[in-house]
Amino acid sequence: MSHPETRTRTRTTHTQVRTGARIGAVLWIIAAVQFMAVQLAVGAAWRTPYSWVRNNISDLGNVHCRTWDVSRPRYVCSPLHDLMNTSFVVHGALLLAGALMTGAACWGRGGMSLTSRILFLIQAAAWGLVGFVPADVDENLHVLGALIIMGFGNLGLLCAGFLRRGSLLGGLRPFTLAVAVVASAAAGMFFGQYDPGIGMGTLERLAAFGTDAWVLVAALAVLRRCVQRVPEEPGAAPVPVPPPAHLLPARR
Repeated sequence: MSHPETRTRTRTTHTQVRTGARIGAVLWIIAAVQFMAVQLAVGAAWRTPYSWVRNNISDLGNVHCRTWDVSRPRYVCSPLHDLMNTSFVVHGALLLAGALMTGAACWGRGGMSLTSRILFLIQAAAWGLVGFVPADVDENLHVLGALIIMGFGNLGLLCAGFLRRGSLLGGLRPFTLAVAVVASAAAGMFFGQYDPGIGMGTLERLAAFGTDAWVLVAALAVLRRCVQRVPEEPGAAPVPVPPPAHLLPARR
């Protein structure tokens, strides 16, 4: 029979981690859903039709109405640009918070886990950067943010594809690697200005939305099978467990 104190400590730790991980998963879902919904709403408000095939994501957040982009001139006028830029920031904040709350209990432990989580956090912060600095306000900073999102973010996905199989998110390896390869290839073609015939807007979305596709699947996996067992904190003093009753000396 387990010692009562041991049972209490295990149950409390299990509940705290399970709740935190599930909250993190919900934040990931909200991040992806609101981001997609806002893009649809902001694009629908354009008088000049917005194209998901030809236009960049950043066009939705541009604050001025004018012909934009020397390499691919196009007229950009986004009446709801403030909403889009707010969504960029919220998106990054929710992705970051979700990654912190899911933690090692879902990502597993080891160098690959730490690396993928750090890269994930960096790309989440970069979404905030592109929201605070629209492309037609400071193009250099905005492009830097986009490079981090598509570069560090997809590298983080690639690392996540090699998480330990025993971890919850490590069980998504085939899907994670597939998304990482497609997103990385799209990013290379987008920044290299090579359009294979699907449109530069499509390429950018394949490159940038890999993380959103992954967090949706990862969040569902976390909600379905969060944390099965949580080990004691490293360095914690072990709780003594008394021997079975039949080995105790008889009372007189």
